[in-house]
Amino acid sequence: MKKLFSIIVVGLAGAAGGLYFSPTALLASTQLVEQRMAGLSSREIQVGEFTIRYYEGGPADGETLLMLHGFGGNRDTWLRFSRPLTERYRVIALDLPGFGESSKPDVSYDVDSQVERLHALVQALGLRKLHLIGNSMGGHIAALYSARHGDDVLSLALLNNAGVTTPIKSEMIQRVQRGEPNPLVVRKPEDFDVLMHFVFVTPPEMPGPLKKHFAEQSMASRDHLDRIFAQLRERYVPLEPELPNIQVPTLLLWGDQDRVLDVSSIEVMKPLLKKPSVVIMQQCGHVPMLERPDETARHYQDFLNANRG
Repeated sequence: MKKLFSIIVVGLAGAAGGLYFSPTALLASTQLVEQRMAGLSSREIQVGEFTIRYYEGGPADGETLLMLHGFGGNRDTWLRFSRPLTERYRVIALDLPGFGESSKPDVSYDVDSQVERLHALVQALGLRKLHLIGNSMGGHIAALYSARHGDDVLSLALLNNAGVTTPIKSEMIQRVQRGEPNPLVVRKPEDFDVLMHFVFVTPPEMPGPLKKHFAEQSMASRDHLDRIFAQLRERYVPLEPELPNIQVPTLLLWGDQDRVLDVSSIEVMKPLLKKPSVVIMQQCGHVPMLERPDETARHYQDFLNANRG
Protein backbone atom coordinates (compact mmCIF):
# COMPACT_ATOMS: atom_id res chain seq x y z
CA MET A 1 0.00 0.00 0.00
CA LYS A 2 2.85 2.37 0.89
CA LYS A 3 4.53 1.66 -2.46
CA LEU A 4 1.29 2.32 -4.35
CA PHE A 5 0.83 5.62 -2.48
CA SER A 6 4.38 6.68 -3.41
CA ILE A 7 3.74 5.91 -7.07
CA ILE A 8 0.56 7.99 -7.06
CA VAL A 9 2.20 10.97 -5.31
CA VAL A 10 5.20 10.99 -7.63
CA GLY A 11 2.94 10.62 -10.65
CA LEU A 12 0.64 13.45 -9.63
CA ALA A 13 3.58 15.75 -8.93
CA GLY A 14 5.03 14.97 -12.34
CA ALA A 15 1.65 15.43 -14.00
CA ALA A 16 1.17 18.85 -12.39
CA GLY A 17 4.59 20.02 -13.55
CA GLY A 18 4.01 18.55 -16.99
CA LEU A 19 0.72 20.39 -17.36
CA TYR A 20 2.48 23.68 -16.61
CA PHE A 21 5.42 23.12 -18.94
CA SER A 22 4.26 20.66 -21.60
CA PRO A 23 1.22 18.48 -22.35
CA THR A 24 3.67 15.89 -23.68
CA ALA A 25 5.36 15.71 -20.27
CA LEU A 26 1.96 15.49 -18.58
CA LEU A 27 0.94 12.62 -20.82
CA ALA A 28 4.20 10.72 -20.33
CA SER A 29 4.01 11.14 -16.55
CA THR A 30 0.37 10.05 -16.40
CA GLN A 31 1.04 7.02 -18.61
CA LEU A 32 3.97 5.99 -16.41
CA VAL A 33 1.76 6.10 -13.30
CA GLU A 34 -0.98 4.15 -15.10
CA GLN A 35 1.53 1.51 -16.26
CA ARG A 36 2.92 1.03 -12.75
CA MET A 37 -0.52 0.83 -11.18
CA ALA A 38 -1.44 -1.80 -13.76
CA GLY A 39 1.79 -3.71 -13.16
CA LEU A 40 2.82 -3.35 -16.80
CA SER A 41 6.07 -2.37 -18.50
CA SER A 42 6.80 -1.28 -22.07
CA ARG A 43 8.56 -3.68 -24.43
CA GLU A 44 9.18 -4.15 -28.13
CA ILE A 45 9.90 -6.98 -30.54
CA GLN A 46 10.87 -7.16 -34.20
CA VAL A 47 8.56 -9.37 -36.25
CA GLY A 48 9.36 -9.33 -39.96
CA GLU A 49 9.31 -5.73 -41.17
CA PHE A 50 7.46 -4.51 -38.07
CA THR A 51 8.76 -3.22 -34.78
CA ILE A 52 5.87 -3.95 -32.42
CA ARG A 53 5.53 -2.13 -29.09
CA TYR A 54 3.54 -3.70 -26.29
CA TYR A 55 2.91 -3.71 -22.56
CA GLU A 56 3.55 -6.84 -20.54
CA GLY A 57 3.05 -7.65 -16.88
CA GLY A 58 1.86 -10.26 -14.42
CA PRO A 59 3.35 -13.63 -13.51
CA ALA A 60 5.44 -15.19 -16.28
CA ASP A 61 3.84 -18.58 -15.58
CA GLY A 62 0.27 -17.22 -15.55
CA GLU A 63 -2.21 -17.81 -18.33
CA THR A 64 -1.74 -15.20 -21.07
CA LEU A 65 -4.30 -12.51 -21.87
CA LEU A 66 -3.57 -10.90 -25.26
CA MET A 67 -5.39 -7.59 -25.80
CA LEU A 68 -6.11 -5.91 -29.16
CA HIS A 69 -7.28 -2.30 -29.42
CA GLY A 70 -9.63 -0.79 -31.97
CA PHE A 71 -9.27 1.53 -34.96
CA GLY A 72 -7.29 4.65 -34.05
CA GLY A 73 -6.50 3.22 -30.61
CA ASN A 74 -3.34 1.90 -28.99
CA ARG A 75 -2.16 -0.27 -26.10
CA ASP A 76 -3.04 2.44 -23.53
CA THR A 77 -6.66 1.43 -24.14
CA TRP A 78 -6.15 -1.46 -21.72
CA LEU A 79 -4.19 0.13 -18.85
CA ARG A 80 -6.96 0.63 -16.29
CA PHE A 81 -8.81 -2.48 -17.40
CA SER A 82 -5.64 -4.51 -16.72
CA ARG A 83 -5.14 -3.40 -13.10
CA PRO A 84 -7.14 -6.22 -11.44
CA LEU A 85 -5.87 -8.83 -13.91
CA THR A 86 -2.07 -8.66 -13.71
CA GLU A 87 -1.96 -10.21 -10.25
CA ARG A 88 -3.18 -13.50 -11.68
CA TYR A 89 -2.54 -13.39 -15.45
CA ARG A 90 0.30 -12.61 -17.80
CA VAL A 91 -1.09 -9.58 -19.65
CA ILE A 92 0.14 -8.47 -23.09
CA ALA A 93 -1.44 -5.38 -24.68
CA LEU A 94 -0.28 -4.55 -28.20
CA ASP A 95 0.12 -1.54 -30.36
CA LEU A 96 -1.09 -3.34 -33.47
CA PRO A 97 1.10 -2.88 -36.57
CA GLY A 98 0.28 0.52 -38.07
CA PHE A 99 -0.95 2.00 -34.77
CA GLY A 100 0.43 3.59 -31.62
CA GLU A 101 4.22 3.32 -31.38
CA SER A 102 4.50 0.24 -33.58
CA SER A 103 6.02 0.79 -37.01
CA LYS A 104 3.83 2.00 -39.86
CA PRO A 105 5.28 0.98 -43.25
CA ASP A 106 3.25 1.68 -46.38
CA VAL A 107 1.42 -1.67 -46.51
CA SER A 108 -2.18 -2.80 -46.12
CA TYR A 109 -3.66 -3.01 -42.63
CA ASP A 110 -6.80 -4.95 -43.55
CA VAL A 111 -7.91 -7.53 -41.00
CA ASP A 112 -6.72 -10.53 -43.04
CA SER A 113 -3.17 -9.14 -43.08
CA GLN A 114 -3.31 -8.22 -39.40
CA VAL A 115 -4.42 -11.74 -38.42
CA GLU A 116 -1.33 -13.24 -40.04
CA ARG A 117 0.91 -10.60 -38.45
CA LEU A 118 -0.65 -11.45 -35.10
CA HIS A 119 0.06 -15.14 -35.68
CA ALA A 120 3.71 -14.33 -36.44
CA LEU A 121 3.89 -12.26 -33.24
CA VAL A 122 2.37 -15.05 -31.14
CA GLN A 123 5.02 -17.42 -32.49
CA ALA A 124 7.82 -14.89 -31.94
CA LEU A 125 6.76 -14.42 -28.31
CA GLY A 126 6.57 -18.18 -27.82
CA LEU A 127 2.95 -18.10 -26.67
CA ARG A 128 1.48 -21.61 -26.58
CA LYS A 129 -2.07 -20.93 -25.37
CA LEU A 130 -3.76 -17.60 -24.78
CA HIS A 131 -6.99 -15.81 -23.98
CA LEU A 132 -7.76 -13.28 -26.72
CA ILE A 133 -9.69 -10.07 -26.10
CA GLY A 134 -10.34 -7.34 -28.66
CA ASN A 135 -12.38 -4.17 -29.06
CA SER A 136 -13.94 -2.91 -32.30
CA MET A 137 -11.43 -3.57 -35.13
CA GLY A 138 -9.31 -5.50 -32.62
CA GLY A 139 -12.32 -7.70 -31.92
CA HIS A 140 -12.73 -8.38 -35.64
CA ILE A 141 -9.06 -9.45 -35.78
CA ALA A 142 -9.37 -11.54 -32.59
CA ALA A 143 -12.44 -13.38 -33.90
CA LEU A 144 -10.77 -14.20 -37.23
CA TYR A 145 -7.65 -15.35 -35.41
CA SER A 146 -9.70 -17.65 -33.19
CA ALA A 147 -11.50 -19.11 -36.22
CA ARG A 148 -8.27 -19.72 -38.15
CA HIS A 149 -5.71 -20.47 -35.44
CA GLY A 150 -7.97 -22.03 -32.86
CA ASP A 151 -5.29 -24.33 -31.44
CA ASP A 152 -3.64 -21.23 -29.92
CA VAL A 153 -6.76 -19.94 -28.18
CA LEU A 154 -8.29 -20.80 -24.78
CA SER A 155 -11.09 -18.23 -24.83
CA LEU A 156 -12.25 -15.21 -26.82
CA ALA A 157 -13.76 -11.93 -25.61
CA LEU A 158 -15.27 -9.53 -28.14
CA LEU A 159 -16.01 -6.01 -26.93
CA ASN A 160 -18.18 -4.04 -29.40
CA ASN A 161 -16.42 -5.83 -32.26
CA ALA A 162 -16.56 -5.02 -35.95
CA GLY A 163 -17.12 -7.54 -38.72
CA VAL A 164 -20.86 -8.33 -38.85
CA THR A 165 -23.80 -6.91 -40.78
CA THR A 166 -26.33 -5.88 -38.16
CA PRO A 167 -30.15 -5.77 -38.24
CA ILE A 168 -29.93 -2.13 -37.08
CA LYS A 169 -27.34 0.08 -38.75
CA SER A 170 -25.27 2.13 -36.35
CA GLU A 171 -25.04 5.90 -36.64
CA MET A 172 -21.46 5.65 -37.90
CA ILE A 173 -22.36 3.11 -40.59
CA GLN A 174 -25.21 5.30 -41.77
CA ARG A 175 -22.96 8.36 -41.92
CA VAL A 176 -20.23 6.57 -43.87
CA GLN A 177 -22.75 5.10 -46.31
CA ARG A 178 -24.11 8.61 -46.93
CA GLY A 179 -20.59 9.73 -47.84
CA GLU A 180 -20.14 11.85 -44.70
CA PRO A 181 -16.72 12.17 -42.99
CA ASN A 182 -15.69 9.33 -40.70
CA PRO A 183 -16.49 10.51 -37.14
CA LEU A 184 -13.57 8.45 -35.81
CA VAL A 185 -11.00 10.60 -37.65
CA VAL A 186 -10.14 14.05 -36.26
CA ARG A 187 -9.69 16.64 -39.03
CA LYS A 188 -9.94 19.90 -37.07
CA PRO A 189 -9.52 20.71 -33.34
CA GLU A 190 -13.23 20.74 -32.53
CA ASP A 191 -13.59 17.22 -33.99
CA PHE A 192 -11.82 15.79 -30.94
CA ASP A 193 -14.71 16.71 -28.64
CA VAL A 194 -17.12 15.29 -31.22
CA LEU A 195 -15.13 12.04 -31.25
CA MET A 196 -15.16 11.78 -27.44
CA HIS A 197 -18.95 12.20 -27.29
CA PHE A 198 -19.35 9.75 -30.17
CA VAL A 199 -17.51 6.84 -28.52
CA PHE A 200 -18.40 7.54 -24.85
CA VAL A 201 -21.75 8.07 -23.18
CA THR A 202 -19.85 9.93 -20.45
CA PRO A 203 -16.51 11.20 -21.84
CA PRO A 204 -13.59 11.37 -19.40
CA GLU A 205 -12.69 14.77 -18.00
CA MET A 206 -9.47 16.13 -19.48
CA PRO A 207 -7.39 19.30 -18.91
CA GLY A 208 -7.58 21.74 -21.81
CA PRO A 209 -3.86 21.57 -22.76
CA LEU A 210 -3.97 17.78 -22.82
CA LYS A 211 -7.15 17.78 -24.91
CA LYS A 212 -5.45 20.13 -27.38
CA HIS A 213 -2.42 17.84 -27.48
CA PHE A 214 -4.56 14.77 -28.25
CA ALA A 215 -6.43 16.71 -30.94
CA GLU A 216 -3.16 17.74 -32.61
CA GLN A 217 -1.84 14.18 -32.46
CA SER A 218 -5.05 12.85 -33.97
CA MET A 219 -5.05 15.42 -36.77
CA ALA A 220 -1.46 14.50 -37.62
CA SER A 221 -2.60 10.88 -38.14
CA ARG A 222 -5.71 11.60 -40.22
CA ASP A 223 -4.26 10.70 -43.66
CA HIS A 224 -2.82 7.45 -42.30
CA LEU A 225 -6.12 6.57 -40.61
CA ASP A 226 -8.11 7.45 -43.72
CA ARG A 227 -5.97 5.01 -45.73
CA ILE A 228 -6.43 2.24 -43.18
CA PHE A 229 -10.19 2.80 -42.98
CA ALA A 230 -10.39 2.59 -46.79
CA GLN A 231 -8.41 -0.67 -46.69
CA LEU A 232 -10.72 -2.10 -44.04
CA ARG A 233 -13.73 -1.34 -46.23
CA GLU A 234 -12.21 -2.42 -49.55
CA ARG A 235 -10.85 -5.70 -48.13
CA TYR A 236 -13.64 -6.35 -45.70
CA VAL A 237 -13.86 -9.89 -44.30
CA PRO A 238 -17.32 -10.80 -42.91
CA LEU A 239 -17.32 -12.74 -39.66
CA GLU A 240 -20.58 -14.61 -40.26
CA PRO A 241 -18.97 -17.52 -42.20
CA GLU A 242 -16.05 -17.66 -39.74
CA LEU A 243 -17.84 -17.67 -36.39
CA PRO A 244 -19.01 -21.34 -36.51
CA ASN A 245 -15.31 -22.32 -36.64
CA ILE A 246 -14.69 -20.84 -33.19
CA GLN A 247 -14.72 -23.71 -30.69
CA VAL A 248 -13.79 -21.86 -27.48
CA PRO A 249 -16.00 -20.00 -24.97
CA THR A 250 -16.73 -16.53 -26.34
CA LEU A 251 -17.82 -13.45 -24.45
CA LEU A 252 -19.90 -10.88 -26.37
CA LEU A 253 -19.79 -7.67 -24.34
CA TRP A 254 -21.37 -4.46 -25.62
CA GLY A 255 -22.31 -0.97 -24.50
CA ASP A 256 -26.01 -0.52 -25.17
CA GLN A 257 -25.51 3.08 -26.40
CA ASP A 258 -22.77 2.29 -28.94
CA ARG A 259 -23.05 4.72 -31.87
CA VAL A 260 -20.12 3.18 -33.77
CA LEU A 261 -21.25 -0.48 -33.96
CA ASP A 262 -24.81 -1.30 -32.96
CA VAL A 263 -25.53 -3.67 -30.09
CA SER A 264 -27.80 -5.68 -32.42
CA SER A 265 -24.54 -7.29 -33.62
CA ILE A 266 -25.05 -9.74 -30.76
CA GLU A 267 -28.25 -11.04 -32.39
CA VAL A 268 -26.20 -12.04 -35.43
CA MET A 269 -23.21 -13.55 -33.64
CA LYS A 270 -24.73 -15.47 -30.74
CA PRO A 271 -26.52 -18.16 -32.82
CA LEU A 272 -23.32 -18.77 -34.83
CA LEU A 273 -21.06 -19.39 -31.84
CA LYS A 274 -20.73 -22.73 -30.05
CA LYS A 275 -20.19 -21.37 -26.52
CA PRO A 276 -21.42 -17.76 -26.30
CA SER A 277 -21.88 -15.62 -23.20
CA VAL A 278 -23.50 -12.18 -23.41
CA VAL A 279 -23.12 -9.03 -21.32
CA ILE A 280 -24.81 -5.75 -22.29
CA MET A 281 -23.64 -2.77 -20.23
CA GLN A 282 -26.30 -0.12 -19.74
CA GLN A 283 -25.58 3.54 -20.50
CA CYS A 284 -22.20 2.65 -21.99
CA GLY A 285 -20.68 3.40 -25.37
CA HIS A 286 -18.19 1.90 -27.81
CA VAL A 287 -15.19 1.45 -25.49
CA PRO A 288 -16.43 -0.10 -22.21
CA MET A 289 -12.88 -0.94 -21.05
CA LEU A 290 -12.15 2.80 -21.11
CA GLU A 291 -15.50 4.18 -20.04
CA ARG A 292 -16.04 1.74 -17.15
CA PRO A 293 -12.80 -0.27 -16.80
CA ASP A 294 -13.45 -1.79 -13.36
CA GLU A 295 -16.92 -3.02 -14.26
CA THR A 296 -15.74 -4.36 -17.61
CA ALA A 297 -12.84 -6.19 -15.96
CA ARG A 298 -15.25 -7.78 -13.45
CA HIS A 299 -17.45 -9.06 -16.27
CA TYR A 300 -14.38 -10.42 -18.03
CA GLN A 301 -13.04 -12.10 -14.87
CA ASP A 302 -16.46 -13.67 -14.25
CA PHE A 303 -16.38 -15.03 -17.80
CA LEU A 304 -12.91 -16.49 -17.30
CA ASN A 305 -13.87 -18.00 -13.95
CA ALA A 306 -17.01 -19.58 -15.42
CA ASN A 307 -14.99 -21.24 -18.18
CA ARG A 308 -11.89 -22.42 -16.35
CA GLY A 309 -10.78 -25.82 -17.54
